[in-house]
Order: sequence, then C-alpha cells, then structure tokens
Amino acid sequence: MTAGLGVGLLIPVVDEIAQNWGNIRHLWYSLRYRNRPIRVSTSYLFKIYVDGRYLLVRGSRYPNQFQPVGGVHKVTPQGNSILSGMGVTDDNLVPLDAVSYGDIRVRVPGKKIFSFFRWFDTRTGREDSPWREFQEELLATGILPQDKFPHIMHNYLRREADPIRYSDWADSLEILVRDIYELVPSQEQEAAFRQLASAGHPDVVWVTSQQIKRRGAVSGQPHTVEVSAHSKAVL
Repeated sequence: MTAGLGVGLLIPVVDEIAQNWGNIRHLWYSLRYRNRPIRVSTSYLFKIYVDGRYLLVRGSRYPNQFQPVGGVHKVTPQGNSILSGMGVTDDNLVPLDAVSYGDIRVRVPGKKIFSFFRWFDTRTGREDSPWREFQEELLATGILPQDKFPHIMHNYLRREADPIRYSDWADSLEILVRDIYELVPSQEQEAAFRQLASAGHPDVVWVTSQQIKRRGAVSGQPHTVEVSAHSKAVL
C-alpha cells in the first residue's frame, strides 16, 4: 500500500518535470555556462506532403542541396529592444544583408539563456507564422501560382531543440531550435501541387521518407539529389 501511494505521488512530479524539461535544461545551461557566449539559431520548417512524397526546395545558400521550405525566425524592433537589454548580439557567421537582417541567429550571454528562451516562448516581438518563407520560396519565385494561395492553413506539429554542443564551425557553444509546421492545403491547392509534381521544376524535388533518411540516395541508382541533414525534422 505504501509503495502504491509513493508511485501515485511520484507520477505527477515526473509528469511536471517532463512537461517543463526544456525550461529546466535552459536554466541549467544558464548556470553552467553563465560566463560563456552561446550561439542560438531558431528556425521553422514546413512539412509539405502530397501523394506519399515530400516537397523540398533548392537551398539559397547551398544551391546544390534540397531542403524543406522554411528559414530563420525574424525579430521585430520590439523584440530587438528586449534582446539588446539581455546583451544579445548579432551572429557574425552569416554576412548581415537584406536577406539575413533581423534573423534570430544570435550570440546570447550564457547567463541569459533561460531568459532568452522564456522570451522566445512568449512569441512577443518575433515572427510567429511560417507564411513569409512559404511566400518567398514558392510564390514569389513562380514555383506555385499565387492566385491559388492567397492564404494557407497549417498545423503546428512540434519543436525540436538540440542539446547544447560545441560547434567547430561557430567556434562556440551552440543551440539549434526548429519549429515544425504541416501544411494543410485546400483541394485546389493540392491540385496545384500535383500539377507542379507532374510538370517538374529545377528548384524543386519530390522525395520519399526513405530518400530523406538517406540524404537523397536511392538503392541501385546514381546519387543525383543531395538532401540536407535537417530535412529529417519534417518526417
């Protein structure tokens, strides 16, 4: 009876820890790495799945590679003010230009990691919709007809946050975060996707889940499509 009571009391505690694990982890980072800068990059990706295949687009920075529609979150002037107050600075790995301006690809003082992610979770002062990248990558480029996509519906699936790690490329500790959305097309929009798949486009590929897992490789065939590693996030 005592054991049963103990288990009954433990379950809510474990459940609470599981639900708040991300916050607990970020609090630990703030304590452990309080005197070290940490590179943080947050992004969102679109799962676009029609007739058993996933749509991937040619990367802008890596044109030989295909990846899900999506990109780095943008911050608003209001958000910039909040981040400046935390001592957050722009990342210096990607040149600051018209495309990258406002990206949440930043350097955060270690002691402010918990505060940074508390702000990020409020969605205040930052981009909170995947529409911009969808419009820029598929509509403004003419890959899809704009008249069929005056708006889009989507489901928010989950967030993937990598554990902190040292990045040789960034020469610092790094945390990568991805929000995953699933497009919910109308019947007319599904028809537009099928027409795109039938006609083909040099900046788009349609691949299976197995191809994504194998970075584009197909057994017994030449490796002609290079799929990004982070494409696995939409599976």
